[in-house]
Amino acid sequence: MKKRSPLLTVLLILLASGSHAQEKPELHIGGALRFNYNYSTWKEGQKERGGDFGYDVFRVNVDAKYKGIKMDTEYRLYAQSFGGGFLKRGWVGYDFDEYSDIQIGLTQVPFGIKANSHSWFFGLDYYVGLEDDHDMGIKYTHEGEKFDYAIAFFKNAEELDFGSTSDISDSRYSYDVGSLPGKDGMTYRNKEINQINGLLNYKIDRSGVQHKLGLSAQYGGLYNLDTRKTGNHYALAAHYELNIRNLDIKAQISTYTYNPKAPEGESNEVIAMTAYGAPYLVASRADIYTLGIGYAIPLNWGPVSSVILYNDFGYMDKKKIEFANTFMNVTGAMFTAGQIYTYVDFAAGKNQPWLGPDWTDGLGTGNPEATWSARFNINIGYYF
Repeated sequence: MKKRSPLLTVLLILLASGSHAQEKPELHIGGALRFNYNYSTWKEGQKERGGDFGYDVFRVNVDAKYKGIKMDTEYRLYAQSFGGGFLKRGWVGYDFDEYSDIQIGLTQVPFGIKANSHSWFFGLDYYVGLEDDHDMGIKYTHEGEKFDYAIAFFKNAEELDFGSTSDISDSRYSYDVGSLPGKDGMTYRNKEINQINGLLNYKIDRSGVQHKLGLSAQYGGLYNLDTRKTGNHYALAAHYELNIRNLDIKAQISTYTYNPKAPEGESNEVIAMTAYGAPYLVASRADIYTLGIGYAIPLNWGPVSSVILYNDFGYMDKKKIEFANTFMNVTGAMFTAGQIYTYVDFAAGKNQPWLGPDWTDGLGTGNPEATWSARFNINIGYYF
């Protein structure tokens, strides 16, 4: 007989130990269809056309649950040039009770504020893999009256090719360490492995004023595909959220370091990261500061029932003095009209790949002569 894995044995014991009153299986299917208008100041041809309006994404969400055992998946289909089709998340899990659960598969990494931004663009942490990241592993979470906490182990980022030294796929939703041929002829080929995460939040609710103070930590290996040696990486964050009626504020300070075991002659000061079909270089060491403010206003404009006004700011302070730092600011509004959600954003950046002409090196070495670039963006989505 084949031996049962220790992880499977533990999971089966945990499943057998609980009791759930739910007798009927639940299945929910949803998704979204989104379109995007884009006008970018650094794209001359686009400016001459007055911007471009086209397809963004079609996604399908499937959730199932029966006697505490559950599944959660989200598959997204972008244009081929934007990475094509891929999972955002996909995991199976078990509810121990109404406060605690376990998830196994492609699940969200517990680090920082869960949604550390208000706009369609996310916050600056997202672009270096520290916001809304999803990796392959196992996670335990508890959400209590005063404390939320999570601990997790991730074997690696989402893996599509199981070769000995195969590069990770560029088709993915969240940013992970990957591979990219550099201008110096080096390839910057690394993979995240054996990562542990811990997150703790303390919640205060007094007279309708809600505070959430938190700390996050992350540590893992960094396997170099050329030298076949393992370096390491780590990140820390302190975060705070405030909710007063219609006002919410998100603030976070995070620091990260990557220590790759690179081939001789290859710089350790940058690493490759990838998502949406297009990798770029990122500084190996940096501090990131973010601050977001949002205010919700009820409306009665025909089908429009509310608008959230917001401003999200991010600053990336790279540890290597010679590197040029990165700035990002998004001012916008999100309108709700039935099942339609529309983001109207004015996003500006300096040394930010998505908001300027320097894709490969913006978050890496940067350009000390870079000026602010801007993108006016409207995203319209029907969610079902």
